[in-house]
Amino acid sequence: MTKVITYGTFDVLHRGHINLLKRAKALGDELFVGLSSDEFNIGKNKTSVLPYDDRKCVLESLYFVDFVFKEEEWDQKIPDVIKYGIDIFVIGDDWKGHFDFLKPHCEVIYLPRTPGVSTSLLKEKVITMGGRT
Repeated sequence: MTKVITYGTFDVLHRGHINLLKRAKALGDELFVGLSSDEFNIGKNKTSVLPYDDRKCVLESLYFVDFVFKEEEWDQKIPDVIKYGIDIFVIGDDWKGHFDFLKPHCEVIYLPRTPGVSTSLLKEKVITMGGRT
């Protein structure tokens, strides 16, 4: 059984997230998602529209996500890979090279992002529209 892991905030779930998660799942039998906690996001100077529990609920409803757990710090990745018996770590290619330190523990794959879509762009559009849809 091949286990795959990825991490992220997954705020305002969009097509890019879905594409990444589906491609990650296609690489193995089980997909584990480390979901950034609200506190961790604050430490990264990020804000989420949705709180952790709501983002977790959305991810858990996706048929291709098998397990969601809390990401609380940058340094938990090696312990997570070992704890869950992970074979493949997957993340967007905008992080290329940043997670190569995991290579002694699992395969590391950087997947291309979906062009033209991002959480930041969506948030900016909503702010520009003044909250109108």
